[in-house]
Amino acid sequence: MGGCPTGSVYIQWGRKLCTRNGTELVYSGIGGGGFLTNRGRSATPVCVPHDPDLGPVSSTGGFSTIYGMEYNDAVFGNNLYDKDVPCAVCRAIHVTSVFMVPGKLSCYKGWNLEYKGLLASGNRVDNGASTYICIDDTPEVLEAGVQNDNGYILFPVKAYCGSLKCPPYVQNSIFNCVVCSK
Repeated sequence: MGGCPTGSVYIQWGRKLCTRNGTELVYSGIGGGGFLTNRGRSATPVCVPHDPDLGPVSSTGGFSTIYGMEYNDAVFGNNLYDKDVPCAVCRAIHVTSVFMVPGKLSCYKGWNLEYKGLLASGNRVDNGASTYICIDDTPEVLEAGVQNDNGYILFPVKAYCGSLKCPPYVQNSIFNCVVCSK
């Protein structure tokens, strides 16, 4: 039986390269998104490449923005506060599905671990929308990004009891996460 090999693409947040065997790096990039307080910002962060092909400079009309992404809590690692977040776009070879599971340290039976980490999103008090992403548990930083520029900033996600049942969840416990493939 011939044909193209299967594969599925995901972003490994917090790393410059794909860490799992059986993956190929599509490109290494810079975590980015809209500014933390902009109400109209995109909820979805992106992994922008280091070698962009940009359009013309424009100072007219309405617009949206992409800022760099920053770690904004010490829970991600020592000396990472305000540092810029790298990302790797990875292709898991010979799989057809990849998904993130919040609140787990391992994948469900029959699924393979791509990477594990901490669940992150924007601050709950910021006006701008954000989305949950899984930051690798051994995060790296971009060499140039050491100042507090804000932008798309990341905070750990904590459980909040009420409509989220406790137990099994525990108030203010930080969510782990895994990215799994099959």
